Amino acid sequence: MQKTFIGPHLRRLRLERSETQGAMARTLGISASYVNLLENNERSVSVQVLLRLFEAYGVDWRDIADDDAAGQLADLRAAMQDPLYAEARPDLAQLRAALVHAPDLANAFLRLHRAHQAATDQLMALTEAEAPNLVATPEAAVHHVFRRNRNHFADLERAAEGFWPAPVPRDEVYTALKARLRDRVGVNVRLVNVADLPGTLRQYDEGSREILLSEALDHTNRIFQLTHMAGLLEQRALFDGLVERSGITDMRGMSRLRVELANYFAAAVLMPYDAFLAGAKASKYDLDHLATRFGVSFEQACHRATTLQRDGATGVPFFFLRVDKGGNVTKRFNATDFHLAEYGGACPRLDVHTSFRTPSKIVTQFVEMPDASQYFVFSRTVDRPTFERYGQDNRLAVALGCTIEHVGEIGYAEGFAVTKARTVPIGINCRICPRANCDQRAHQAAVLTQPVDERRRGATRFDG
Repeated sequence: MQKTFIGPHLRRLRLERSETQGAMARTLGISASYVNLLENNERSVSVQVLLRLFEAYGVDWRDIADDDAAGQLADLRAAMQDPLYAEARPDLAQLRAALVHAPDLANAFLRLHRAHQAATDQLMALTEAEAPNLVATPEAAVHHVFRRNRNHFADLERAAEGFWPAPVPRDEVYTALKARLRDRVGVNVRLVNVADLPGTLRQYDEGSREILLSEALDHTNRIFQLTHMAGLLEQRALFDGLVERSGITDMRGMSRLRVELANYFAAAVLMPYDAFLAGAKASKYDLDHLATRFGVSFEQACHRATTLQRDGATGVPFFFLRVDKGGNVTKRFNATDFHLAEYGGACPRLDVHTSFRTPSKIVTQFVEMPDASQYFVFSRTVDRPTFERYGQDNRLAVALGCTIEHVGEIGYAEGFAVTKARTVPIGINCRICPRANCDQRAHQAAVLTQPVDERRRGATRFDG
């Protein structure tokens, strides 16, 4: 059985009620020493104690047992890789202690660090004519919600598992979705010409109760869009609850989160958890094979692979990155300690950028972060729908990465001698990367304070 640790939650509950450990122990019918062990996460809590907490304090045991410590610890470790802390970096034991004894302080530190990153990134991107806007973007806010949940939403998984009353053959899913939308929510689906829906792939007309799908969508993406809409229309209450609990109050962020939750739901319906996990393990994460088997796109299969974080049935923890031809990060999800760039582009040394040279071919790479953590990354291009001949080559690139310890589970790594494979040193982005002699550096890092040596010309103008 999965052990449940509630130390920070229990301590917060006790302090909110101005109780001593002895007083709480008497209320719960346990010893004060046991309360102390629980608060320090030295013992897991039993079901009986959780039920007593519910009865005595009127709290929902599911809330107090919600274990987000793993995600918070990963965020703290990632934040501490900032070179600002290079000379005084707390070790893992200290970070764990902070989460146990001062969880609010740890959360405040993370919010401050994120604000610092956002402000620094945006200030560095400003021109003289621009006015600063230091508010975190909706995309960044949504990323943090997914990060806190380890990129896995159990409520959405349960709803997806009950979506079909009976199994539907894969070649009949599109027809079944149209019938479901018509019969359950009174919404019809109509395929329209590109010219009738300019610049748009899918449009829901609430007045006429009609979903319009552009012919620019291939069959796979028509199915995904209809499943997405079925989630928005049928699971409104579930989405509302998740958005409310997210802590996002900005309307743009709330709307963005709702869209991403609907995407997650659609992926969970089309790629059922147990079947997809079994297929991923059996094929050693052959994403082309999985995409074909489940009738989805390569990118959708990659995204689904990052969500396999169910307690007791986990897949390989991946980070997911999507970039455009200009190097801009357009989508990111993360179930690892790898710290993805919050704003701007990814490290140019990542071969996700060079995958544009070999469209539709898998590009593999071993990389090392400044903290010496190593990852295996594989990338491939994906094509977007084309509306007209002038819009051809609308291409993006996606990358999946995992820690080196999981490389034996990934088929794309077969044939590499891991101990002899060339490992490429990379960073988060140039702004905070401490690698002064990198030949791909785009600008001087804020953390590198040494002046340029005017007597020497290095690999770049910043390495003098």
